[in-house]
Order: sequence, then structure tokens, then C-alpha cells
Amino acid sequence: MKHQLLLTGAIILTVVLWASAFVGIRAALVAYSPIHLALLRFLVASVILLIYAMIQRVPRPKPKDFPLIALAGFIGITVYNLALNAGEQTVTAGAASLLVNTAPIWTTLLATTFLGERSSWQGWLGIAISFTGAAILALGEAGDMQLNWGAGLVLLAAFAQAVYFVISKPALQRYRPIQFTIYALLSGTVFLLPFSPGLLSTVSAAPSAATLAVIYLGIGPAALAYFTWSYVLANIPASQATSFLYFVPVIAIVIAWFWLQEIPSLTSLLGGGLAILGVVLVNFQQRRKSSG
Repeated sequence: MKHQLLLTGAIILTVVLWASAFVGIRAALVAYSPIHLALLRFLVASVILLIYAMIQRVPRPKPKDFPLIALAGFIGITVYNLALNAGEQTVTAGAASLLVNTAPIWTTLLATTFLGERSSWQGWLGIAISFTGAAILALGEAGDMQLNWGAGLVLLAAFAQAVYFVISKPALQRYRPIQFTIYALLSGTVFLLPFSPGLLSTVSAAPSAATLAVIYLGIGPAALAYFTWSYVLANIPASQATSFLYFVPVIAIVIAWFWLQEIPSLTSLLGGGLAILGVVLVNFQQRRKSSG
């Protein structure tokens, strides 16, 4: 029972924090370039995790795992965040939420191919329903599908996220979630360091609201959410875990309602309902398979 409560709490916290990241990124891009936003965000997260690692005396990873950890950090942190930040400059928020939420589909395909995970027809039906709901939600929020070069970048971010999830699974069999989170996040931050020139001048010129948004992105959706998500991946199949990400656009609308005073349309609410229905269906078939 305690384990299930911890798992449920980790899922909820991850979804809420990652949903808030969409709003936080929009607020930060007012003053920060996509590159400096990603770098400052993960410098903040790295400082927090390094302090934790020193206090808790977290051991270093084994040398043989360096390539896997570096790859996970590069794809899941560096590529994902640079692509998403740049893409959101030219793609509407609704369209971006649709494109990013193709990640569970890519994850299921990759997990089926490389991890040997299998999904029944109910699982694929749930994915289809959730994706349809995400599409309706995106159309309701965006008003149109203003897709341009940025759409390709957001799709790249979604695929990078899926690759990161799949790469994480074997590593999480050898390391505790907090350990792997620290290793991967620090690796991704190292790959962002070459973009540091001009960061200090950008910070000094940026309004405090934008800088606070970046700091929040580093503490919540980065340091904390990546840890809770690693805990989730360590305990349930990747395809099942990523199905919960369809809740992200639903929660993002609620957060944007309070933060940016954006009132959701009836179309968005309908899409959110379908997204939730798909998640329930995917997890129902996963529970039947695990208990069967």
C-alpha cells in the first residue's frame, strides 16, 4: 500500500510540474533565448542536485555506464529542451502540446522494439483515444494548427523524450532513481555549457519575473520532476508510465487559467476528457496483464 501511494504521488507530482513547465517556458522566453533558458534552468537544477549528492554522499556511476548516462543526458536534457524551447517560439501553445504528447506513442513503439514490452489492442486503442483527445485539446486552445519549422523541432523534442525514457529503463535497474537523475541531469547540463557566453549579460538585463520563471523551471520541472519520473520508470513499464503524460495538457490548461488568465474552451475540455479516458484504458489493460 505504501509503495502504491508513493508511486501515485510521484506520477501526480511529475505531471503537475511538467504541465507547469509549458507556462513557465512561455514566461521565460520573453527575455531569454531558447539556449540560455535551457542552460540557466539546468544550472539551477544541477546546483540543487550537487548539494544533495554531497550531503547524501551519492556514489559516482560505474565507468562502464558513462556512455549510457551521457547519451541519456544529451538526448533527454540537452536535445529535448533546446528543441522544445526553440519550437515554442514559432508554434502555438496548443499545437506544441499536441506534438509533445506524441511522446507516449514513440515510447510504446521503442519499448516494444528494444525492451520487449508488449501492448494489447486495448492499449493501442487507449493510445489512439488519448492522442485524439490531445489533438482536440490542441485545436481548442490554438484555434488553428499554425505549423511551421518549429513544429519539426517540437516533434524532435517528443521523440528525444521517448528515447530518454527507453534508455532510462536498463540504467534504473542498476541505480536508484535519484542517482540516475543526478547523473543524467548533470551530463545534459555539461553538454549545454558551450552555450554559456552571454548568459550573465542576459540575466542582468532580464526582468525579474522572467528570471524567477527560469529558476522555478530549474527547481520544480527539472530537478524534482526528473527524480519523481525516474522513480515511476523504475517501478512500471515505460509504455504504461508515459500514458500518464496525456494528463499534462489538461493540467497545463488549468495552470494557465490561473497564471495567465487563459479560460479553456469547451473543445479543450472535451479533448482533456478523451485524453484521460485513453490513459485509464491503457492502464486498465496493463493491470489485467500484470495480474493475469
